[in-house]
Amino acid sequence: METRAARKRANSNTEPIVLNNKKQRVVLGELPNLLPDLNCSENLSIDKVQSWKNPKVKKSSTAVYLFPNFNLEKLFDDNNSKFDDEQIGEPYASDISNYLRSMEKKKRPLVGYIEKVQRGVTSNMRGILVDWLVEVADEYKLLPETLHLSVSYIDRFLSMNIINRSNLQLLGVSSMLIASKYEEISPPKAVDFRQITDNTYHLKQVIKMEADILKSLNFEMGNPHVYTFLKEFIGFATENQKASKLQMEFLCNYLAELSLLEYECIRFLPSVVAASVIFLARFIIRPDVYPWTSSLSESLGYKSNELEECVLILHDLYLSRRAASLKAVREKYKQHKFKSVANLPSPPEVPNHYFEEE
Repeated sequence: METRAARKRANSNTEPIVLNNKKQRVVLGELPNLLPDLNCSENLSIDKVQSWKNPKVKKSSTAVYLFPNFNLEKLFDDNNSKFDDEQIGEPYASDISNYLRSMEKKKRPLVGYIEKVQRGVTSNMRGILVDWLVEVADEYKLLPETLHLSVSYIDRFLSMNIINRSNLQLLGVSSMLIASKYEEISPPKAVDFRQITDNTYHLKQVIKMEADILKSLNFEMGNPHVYTFLKEFIGFATENQKASKLQMEFLCNYLAELSLLEYECIRFLPSVVAASVIFLARFIIRPDVYPWTSSLSESLGYKSNELEECVLILHDLYLSRRAASLKAVREKYKQHKFKSVANLPSPPEVPNHYFEEE
């Protein structure tokens, strides 16, 4: 009987099997040369390829949320075709939008929770906490999504749980810890958030609060926030606009972070705040031009008169007529790397006729 060792020696002496396979593994960058050889269930005609290169569909910036780095232009660069990568998600755009609009209504804080639930926490305390978290996010170079999600967790938790003012900062860092784990590739550790409070709390307290937040929110951590919608809306707002797109984006981000400071903004759905941010940013950049067009109204789903109250609150925040003592967001966006958008001048009032349909 042949032993295992003998079998192993015999196998080692056999000639290696070479598969005669003409197809080779390639990197994605080489795909354009293999287009005719794609293994599809149906043959690709020239007409179909041309339809891919020049789709007759309306552009949607919703796809940026799903496929931020995907670029089909490289796939069809043999004819120097220009294909907007935002179009890749067009078949799902309306479904994504409808889903986000439904989720923002389900996962939102209780309106008036400070008056209805809390005893020792005030809106001013909340504003100070959020302003400090802006500094923390900047210190650790966290994503805007992380900051917005952190504040959302805070508001949702406070809507259901009474908390002592001495633990408010603990709630803030634990919320940002969870949001960092959700959004960041390399999130800061619990010990980092403990240290940034000047070791006011023990590490066990941070972890315990983290667990309390997760249980209280039923582990539903992916709710849409203002920045979720803003990423979608910004594409519609900058289309055919003469001003710098980068300046517009920074200004919108600034206004969105200012909205986090204001407790009154909780009354509005995140999509309403995002649309109001677009309205006000366009007004600040070009105050002599009607900021809300019929195209924006159709694309974003809101009429100008539906945004009036929120826009005026944001405008007061921008002019420091609200939350004037909170400086972190304002100092952040005065920096050159954000094109100093916090220093842009704005008329003291938004004309009433701007809230009427054009």
